[in-house]
Amino acid sequence: MSFPSSLYILVSFAFLTPALQGQTMLQSVPPRPLPCHESWLPLISNYGSSAETLYVFEKDQSLFIAGKQTDFVRLDPMSDDLFRVASEEPDDRKFLKFRRDRAGIASSIMYRGAEFKRITTGGEGGTTFKIVPLRNVEQLRKEALAGQPPAEKGKFIRPDLVEITKMDSTIKLDIRYATTNNFMNEVFYSQPRAFLQRSAGEAVVRAHRNLKTLGYGLLIHDAYRPWYVTKMFWDATPNDKRDFVADPAKGSRHNRGCAIDITLYELSTGKAVEMPSGYDEFSERAFPTYPGGTSLQRWHRELLRVALEEQGFNVYEWEWWHFDYKDWRRYQILNVTFEQIQ
Repeated sequence: MSFPSSLYILVSFAFLTPALQGQTMLQSVPPRPLPCHESWLPLISNYGSSAETLYVFEKDQSLFIAGKQTDFVRLDPMSDDLFRVASEEPDDRKFLKFRRDRAGIASSIMYRGAEFKRITTGGEGGTTFKIVPLRNVEQLRKEALAGQPPAEKGKFIRPDLVEITKMDSTIKLDIRYATTNNFMNEVFYSQPRAFLQRSAGEAVVRAHRNLKTLGYGLLIHDAYRPWYVTKMFWDATPNDKRDFVADPAKGSRHNRGCAIDITLYELSTGKAVEMPSGYDEFSERAFPTYPGGTSLQRWHRELLRVALEEQGFNVYEWEWWHFDYKDWRRYQILNVTFEQIQ
């Protein structure tokens, strides 16, 4: 999915200049924006349908609305629920009205004579996005453990998986697949641990230490993933949501120990920051170029991206939290369990 270029400029750090020798790109990051007005948070969302989606988002302490094929325009507050759509023509007065549910969350907008309902996908408000597995997970586990990863030809670097927190104990973990707090509500890992190939792990540590200068650290949700778990994900996920899980016939970059699911935490509080979507949310809000949310959420997302891409990672096009290390093709698909890693 693509978004208007004017919207992407709003949400990216594309204007960053290259760092000077001995400096980090993080030194060129724009100042942290102010938090969004709290009263606007229940209004910020996507409205309409996949055919015509409108984004209500915050930038620089103002609300804006935009469509996939239209530029953004500012919304000037008239009351808590009524906003005037800014226009270059002073006599061209257009209005947008929010309708709220009993909890005070906007459920729809009235705009240009039509009603656009809020698009809900799960994962909003700090909740965890979940799906209903197509099949019994324990049966899938038995089948996956009995299976074999795809055969690969070529020369590969000998695996050297390292435990990331042993490289830097201030990197935090929230390994969702070792709990039921994940998109399938099932436990997949027997241990809450994170491993990467050594060069990728060293790159994560460098990014983490650079971020400390801005008051942030890294929090890991997942890293190396045995192949059998990838097969379980695929076999349990409906076809229309498989863009967000890897095909076991090809293997995942997680299986090679060269992919990481990661976010930021604040050093001052130890808490994870807010991003435009939750982790493992199967929606366009998860895209690294998603234009919605608040200025601060998007700033956090881009800060994470700059910190990791500077160290040789690339963000995955569907998930702001997923980063692949540059050498992933040089490693083979692995299926060793955490207990088997020395």
